Amino acid sequence: MVGINLSNANAEASAKDTVVSEGTNLGALAQQYFKKPTEMGGGGNSFVNFEIPSQLDSTISADWEIEGTPSATQIQFSGDPWEYEEWRVLVTVTSEGISTVVE
Repeated sequence: MVGINLSNANAEASAKDTVVSEGTNLGALAQQYFKKPTEMGGGGNSFVNFEIPSQLDSTISADWEIEGTPSATQIQFSGDPWEYEEWRVLVTVTSEGISTVVE
């Protein structure tokens, strides 16, 4: 019984790591968009028109969506894992950094 519980805990921890990693990658894409000039298809120092690429909005680990309305200075993503309903990952992106929280 203890072995099964330990195995389940390890699987959930691995899933969290994977979803956090996906969120960090989305954050990096958003930062690239922010820094790219509008003439080159970027945001020109704004997150306002950033969209999650269609091949990344639903991965093998989670469904991703933009939380609220992106502003010029910040965008947030949420990742809802397929296998676990008890938690989700929230990613906050600014021009200065990317932070992730499992909530």
